[in-house]
Amino acid sequence: MLPAAHELQRFLDIATEAALAGGGVLQAYAGKVEAIEKGRPGDLLTEADQAAEAAILAVIRRHFPEHGVLAEESGRMGATASEFVWAIDPLDGTTNYAHQYPFYATSVGLLVHGVPCVGVVFVPFLQELFRAAHGLGATRNRQPIRVSQTAALAQSLLVTGFAYDRRETPDNNYAEFCHLTHLTQGVRRGGAASVDLAYVACGRLDGYWERGLSAWDMAAGVVIVEEAGGRVTAYDQGAFEIGSGRILATNGLIHSALSRELLRVKPLPNDSLPGHSG
Repeated sequence: MLPAAHELQRFLDIATEAALAGGGVLQAYAGKVEAIEKGRPGDLLTEADQAAEAAILAVIRRHFPEHGVLAEESGRMGATASEFVWAIDPLDGTTNYAHQYPFYATSVGLLVHGVPCVGVVFVPFLQELFRAAHGLGATRNRQPIRVSQTAALAQSLLVTGFAYDRRETPDNNYAEFCHLTHLTQGVRRGGAASVDLAYVACGRLDGYWERGLSAWDMAAGVVIVEEAGGRVTAYDQGAFEIGSGRILATNGLIHSALSRELLRVKPLPNDSLPGHSG
């Protein structure tokens, strides 16, 4: 059973406080940090990630010390068996941030019994605050937002991403990117899943798919898309599972068509990619 509306509103207000705190840290560090790789090529970490996460956790712990936390830098903490678990990405788009490319965000979501119910995505450089909670609608800078009305895949603008393990697995999204680039008005690669989802929610993009994601990448954005009238599922239109690492999110109107095309695509053979030989 989900919390009552007044409880969800309180959770949303605290999530907003936390996301703004984290975003403030990112702004303070912007242009002043050096990134290091966490072990996998392209998977970066900066001082700002850690400082922003600390600021977010301070807010969450002050208000909800009994809740669990799943954070990108710190992992699982607190009462993770609790019905309430906060999924936190202090800096979604670290590679962008490290290169001073302004497409990055702080993402704070709340899972209730494993279901995303509250989400806030703050994009500091653009000063855009996306918020939603189950049954309470979705907003950008406190104004209501809705998904687009694009009804045909051929007229759509999509977005996707490529996981950190793309060099190691043929299940890397390259083939899907190429296939859908030919069928639509374009496919963008933003580099921050939470912002991609927020942009679907406010109608700037019509659809988004990606693999290799973690719960903190998706938790907040899923709520924002659904509350803006969009649809979120697995690639095959089955129920979305936040632990699957895969997501298909659209305005709803192109959902079936995009799902159908994704399922048609076969991965590129390894020997067709740089660094691989047959």
